[in-house]
Amino acid sequence: MANFFKRKTNWVNSRMGFFLLIVVLFWVKTYIAYQTEFTLGAKGNVQQFLLLINPIPAALLVFGIALYFRGRLAYWLMLIIDVLESTWIFANVLYYREFSDFLSFGIMKGSSDVGNNLGKSLAQITHVYDFFVYIDIVILIILLVTHVIRIDARPFKRRYAFSITVLSFGLMFAEFGMANADRSGLLTRTFDNNYIVKYLGLNEYAAFNAYQTQKESATRASANASDMKSVLKYLKQNRVSPNVSYFGKEKGKNVFIIHLESFQQFLIDYKVDGKEVTPTLNKFYHSKNTLAYKNFYNQVAQGKTSDAEMMLENSLFGLPQGSAMTTYGTQNTFQAAPAILSQEAGYTTAAFHGDVPSFWNRDNTYKSWGYQYFFSSSYYTEKSGYSIGYGLKDKIFFKQSAKYIEQLPQPFYAKLITLTNHYPYELDKKNTDFPATKTGDKTVDPYVQTAHYLDQAFGEFISYLKKAGLYKNSVIVAYGDHYGISNNHRPAIAQLLGKSKVTNYDLAQFQKVPFMIHATGLKGGIQSTYGGEIDVLPTLLDLLGVKNTDTIQFGQDLLAKNRNQTVAFRNGNFVSPKYTKIGGTVYDTKTGDALTLTAAQKKDVAKLQNHVTTELSLSDRVIYGDLLRFYTPKNFTKVNKTDFTYKLKPAMEQLAEAEEKEKTSVLAKHDGKSTVSDYKTDAPELK
Repeated sequence: MANFFKRKTNWVNSRMGFFLLIVVLFWVKTYIAYQTEFTLGAKGNVQQFLLLINPIPAALLVFGIALYFRGRLAYWLMLIIDVLESTWIFANVLYYREFSDFLSFGIMKGSSDVGNNLGKSLAQITHVYDFFVYIDIVILIILLVTHVIRIDARPFKRRYAFSITVLSFGLMFAEFGMANADRSGLLTRTFDNNYIVKYLGLNEYAAFNAYQTQKESATRASANASDMKSVLKYLKQNRVSPNVSYFGKEKGKNVFIIHLESFQQFLIDYKVDGKEVTPTLNKFYHSKNTLAYKNFYNQVAQGKTSDAEMMLENSLFGLPQGSAMTTYGTQNTFQAAPAILSQEAGYTTAAFHGDVPSFWNRDNTYKSWGYQYFFSSSYYTEKSGYSIGYGLKDKIFFKQSAKYIEQLPQPFYAKLITLTNHYPYELDKKNTDFPATKTGDKTVDPYVQTAHYLDQAFGEFISYLKKAGLYKNSVIVAYGDHYGISNNHRPAIAQLLGKSKVTNYDLAQFQKVPFMIHATGLKGGIQSTYGGEIDVLPTLLDLLGVKNTDTIQFGQDLLAKNRNQTVAFRNGNFVSPKYTKIGGTVYDTKTGDALTLTAAQKKDVAKLQNHVTTELSLSDRVIYGDLLRFYTPKNFTKVNKTDFTYKLKPAMEQLAEAEEKEKTSVLAKHDGKSTVSDYKTDAPELK
């Protein structure tokens, strides 16, 4: 028997045999990951074939490197390469499971900003079977150590190693040719990483992403003022006139931007066991003084919250890879809401965030945007039980923020970023008084509980604003930044939506988030207009009566009567009142039915696609090239970041001086008597 096994395994005792074995094992586990962990949407024989073979060329190339070395070193190099490659698969499986995207160098570069919290989140979704990606390596090491597989110490001819390298490149070019024939312009006009992995593979995606990252760095160095011409031409052609019924109606009022973390539109009016998940926000949404948008979509990519902030306050899209705030927030020039409102309307500007200031590079980016004050973790009292997940619990955060809000000279622009309704939706029992859903998905079911807690915190804050005399003199903007439940939870989403299964159309509609603008006396109502986060800044500026006809903004006022209602997603897909395009399929937006397009419909869809591709590309050009350094609108001065400090003592000294000079703060209007005692909360930690 031993001799039989020996004869059958002689082939693997050669270096070429071991090389082929490790390549085949790697190919198999990569393909298994493709089919079980990623939603790549391979359709048709060509795409399925490319998905099957695409791990092979890169595997031949990277494992073939070891063949250029002698003896034991060649074997151990193959194993080390296998460990690195398997770790790349493992990391992408975890990242994709929660974020429906692949890791990029931009995200990894920004990992120092989000590392601890992201690590904690990913730990929640790691399954024991994920580690099976390493099982072949363990087996191969055991077989080598026990000499079941013997190391072939004979020299391996260089020309054979070189032939394998040439073969790998030949296969890559052939694969790319087939892929490009099936999807023309694969690497030049796609914004979706799924396409790269589906057609070319995980390794090729990594190489392409590295190339993109390097190219982006070089773009800024080569950019010049003439690059702004195409941007200005496009914006001039797409500029819309404000709605005269709303322009300037809220002039001079304070502005509160309430960032509802991971809050999706379906939560509005949603019930669990007959109970409203968000009764306060439901009432706010349906108020006659609230402009509430039922067809408002998040448009984020890998930057998630940071992408939402970029769009909300700059009307610039986030990037296709990584986070613009992390990569470009420090060095780039911006024309953001804080600077515009401060310079053109005399606003005091402040951001509030119950976590470390470096998260998403906010401490640097906010200076570039012109925020005069940034109240982050060092400004808040921290005790045991005050924080969970990504920072201070919302009820505690809102209450502690009140002591700074009352000191801000009016009018002010204040952004408050909530955190508790963030994955992994943790909440201690003493704060949980709402039933979880029963989808059976442990990631999804607690989501309504943290959303309910956020709703309670929001209600307490609104009550305080009324008592402090701020409610009637303020515009309150509440918005969801991005999805809370990713598309990888299809069965649970179907249950939440009361469907037997969900389609790609359903998932596109699931990207809706609330957007509400409330002000006393504002003519509100539920709006059917289609829009997204890119449209917030021009809408808000028009309401406040701040002219913005020469600023660089890719969004359009949601209240404008002649606006383009095409909502661009970061991956190049889009939603419009008539058509929804997801990948290669076009749906009827009203019915959700997949369409077989007529010649006229194809022309309409192509026109919409061109609009989407153009605005995404031009917005990217502005950020990558830092083009705003070459263009300054009238009545606007480029932000000098050295004007601001967010260190606790000097910042509070500056605020005290401004308050004394202006005498318009809530504290000053109450003759120096604090209103914080008027803030009522049922947070058990504060009792």
